[in-house]
Amino acid sequence: MISRLRAFGAFWYDFIVGDDWRVAVVVAAALAVTFGVSKTSVPAWWILPLAVAFVLPLSLWRARRKD
Repeated sequence: MISRLRAFGAFWYDFIVGDDWRVAVVVAAALAVTFGVSKTSVPAWWILPLAVAFVLPLSLWRARRKD
């Protein structure tokens, strides 16, 4: 049973974090900020696209630099 739980956890870790933990951290932070802003009267739709626009070029640059 423990090995199945460990495999389940390893799958989700690999699925969410994947190759770059920094992207996962930025997405988690953007989701948290979006949640916080959604509780106010300010529209929150723009936070996630802004985070993606910020982190995607950096991730691609790091991946390209490894080659």
